[in-house]
Amino acid sequence: MTRATLSVWATRLEGGGRLDADEALALAGADDLPALTAAAARLRDAGHGDVVTFSRKVFIPLTKLCRDVCRYCTFAHAPRGDEPAFLSVDDALAIARTGAAAGCDEALFTLGDKPEARYRAARAALDALGHATTLSYLGEVAGRVMAETGLLPHLNPGVLTEDDLRALRAASVSQGIMLETASERLSEKGGPHFGSPDKRPAVRLATLAAAGRARVPFTSGILIGIGETRRERIEALLALRDLDDAHGHIQEIIVQNFRAKPGTAMAGAPEPTLEDHLWTIAVARLIFGPAMSIQAPPNLSPEALPALVGAGLNDWGGVSPVTPDHVNPEAPWPALARLAEATARAGKTLAPRLAVYPRHLADAEIWLDPAPRAAALRRADGRGLAQETGWRVGRAGAAAPKPETAAPALGSALAAAVERAAAGEALSEDALAALFDARGGAFRAVCEAADALRRETVGETVSYVVTRNVNYTNLCGYGCRFCAFSKGNTDESLRGRPYDLDADEIARRVREAWARGATEVCLQGGIHPDYTGDTYLEILRIAKAAAPAIHVHAFSPLEVSHGARTLGLSLDAYLGRLKAAGLGTLPGTAAEILDDAVRARLCADKLSTQGWLEVVEATHRAGFRTTATIMFGHVDGYRDWARHLLRIRALQERTGGFTEFVPLPFVHMEAPLYRKGAARQGPSFREAVLMHAVARLALHGAIPNIQVSWVKMGAAGVAAALAAGVNDLGGTLMNESISRAAGAAHGQECGPAAMERMIRDAGRTPRQRTTLYADAPETQRARSFAAAPLAPVVQSPAAKLARLGGRAARAG
Repeated sequence: MTRATLSVWATRLEGGGRLDADEALALAGADDLPALTAAAARLRDAGHGDVVTFSRKVFIPLTKLCRDVCRYCTFAHAPRGDEPAFLSVDDALAIARTGAAAGCDEALFTLGDKPEARYRAARAALDALGHATTLSYLGEVAGRVMAETGLLPHLNPGVLTEDDLRALRAASVSQGIMLETASERLSEKGGPHFGSPDKRPAVRLATLAAAGRARVPFTSGILIGIGETRRERIEALLALRDLDDAHGHIQEIIVQNFRAKPGTAMAGAPEPTLEDHLWTIAVARLIFGPAMSIQAPPNLSPEALPALVGAGLNDWGGVSPVTPDHVNPEAPWPALARLAEATARAGKTLAPRLAVYPRHLADAEIWLDPAPRAAALRRADGRGLAQETGWRVGRAGAAAPKPETAAPALGSALAAAVERAAAGEALSEDALAALFDARGGAFRAVCEAADALRRETVGETVSYVVTRNVNYTNLCGYGCRFCAFSKGNTDESLRGRPYDLDADEIARRVREAWARGATEVCLQGGIHPDYTGDTYLEILRIAKAAAPAIHVHAFSPLEVSHGARTLGLSLDAYLGRLKAAGLGTLPGTAAEILDDAVRARLCADKLSTQGWLEVVEATHRAGFRTTATIMFGHVDGYRDWARHLLRIRALQERTGGFTEFVPLPFVHMEAPLYRKGAARQGPSFREAVLMHAVARLALHGAIPNIQVSWVKMGAAGVAAALAAGVNDLGGTLMNESISRAAGAAHGQECGPAAMERMIRDAGRTPRQRTTLYADAPETQRARSFAAAPLAPVVQSPAAKLARLGGRAARAG
């Protein structure tokens, strides 16, 4: 086979084509290893970019008894009087808890195949445990591990029926069985699988087919060097491809090299050469194409890791910082730092993944039962890989992860995107999505590029505004599934009682804010079913009467739309009334994610994407400035974020009305969507920081100010964002209800002294500003530093009808 043929095939595969069976079988004669691996690496890069994944796991050997007798295996053995037949639930949980404490995501359950069919001791042990079968006990233990430690079980119990697979779905996010070979010849007398009925290819292929029908995310692969020919390897890979074509369930193909083990019947058998292993990895990549994950265990070829990557591999499989490889105990796992270093030598970035892959997690309602689905989402990032650290938005005491130590480095595509952004050009959706996926050295380089652009655009000053949030009601008729603040008929289990502030309390809070140095008061609330446009006008008049000089920053686009509709006015007419009543600027909240597919899952009855954009454009047309926001890290992904930024930029280019862009990372703890197991735990630390950095790049030349939310990100997150393009810390708040209701624990007020300390700690210069970015008046600045403690707030209990300007007042 010629180098030219391989290149043509790679081009066809990159474009979505594939090798037919005859072409694949012809690869058995391909001996130009450099050409083969080059074609495979090209395909791998097309499907997986510069990321090589691995799973942080613990190995839980539930039982080492097995009814099969493989001639190369040291894992399984006959019953031993001094060793329990099965790991106890408590012992399994102890292993899992150790793994969870070490930052693992996966609990890999490995066990012999149906030992009760061979050993009386296994049957007696299961009876004592209250189970008739090993599979029943496996389901109990895996379910307990998932429920009590949060680790995601991956199960390798051997040959299964479709009913078995469906039953184990409830306690796992994925399952697997190695096909090993498609050669029946190896099960004949003298072969490595003789005497092992569960190793017959037809039996294992039947399990793989049943897994597809049961909709189980599945792992399989081949074992090379046990006497098979190259053609037989290709036949096995084609059999696996056919099954995945039929069901779409195979997540990864493992190409595992045989290791001869002392004390086994194959102790003297030759092991496959490195070149043979590389050849097989490359052939697997060509057969399966760019998208499939191709894996090889790093502990079985520890000195050849960069070469394995160069052959088309994109995944190292499970690597444990806690437990040994019980199947290959002679081969210790590489330390994660060494694995990352070896991966970097191959020009790739190491990234943790989950036991369920992104493709299947994206359709979790099909592939995962409810409990495993919720457990997987808790650990996922926006791409469907694992969150890198235990940091979570809004969590008290959440220290920042260790700084990225990889040298800043951008591939050609990301470097070109950064260059275009610096020139003020709008980036494509593809470019923005790729920037959000930056990891390792690329993450560091994107942040540094964004910060250089910030320095060039707005200098070293970091601004903040002394403001008070007044959330006048938490009653809301909308059913936003992410919101823990609003109270309605279905929200009684959430924190806080329904309230609706009276005029005296609103006025008191505004007066107190002015006396404490505020230049702004921010007024927002739930969409009370009894509120009308007159309610908002009355709230405005109360605020301006209480402190005539204060700037009123109030009313989301949803509130403006609601106000206009309830009075039968056009947006333009109602905005005119708001301006006459003293409204200064508006918050660009209720944007969430400006993509209707996401909004259908988050807030189906809220403004559509186009509706939000139309209200904000009308607001700008009326002469108001607004902020722009994004609320991210729940059911969304990188392309959703990219489309959101592009829509914000396009509107800004038409109107010029946005003062700043404010990323609002999702606070998950009390959010209804999360509590129902249908959302992630907010963005990862990497993603939260990148949102600020990518926003700086994406909006350069359009929106000069990028703000970080201290109440969501905490001090550690603020420090990282200040090094990634941010130039504003937002408001001191005085009262913060919305993030706090969702479970955030970073406090309700960050006073001027604390604000300026954070800014100076970052090596920057603080500036107290007004809403529109002028310097704060010196009188108010002085008051802000000498502010008395806040008086207790009064949350007026909600009555049957709204207290201010509601429908009842209009009727009267």
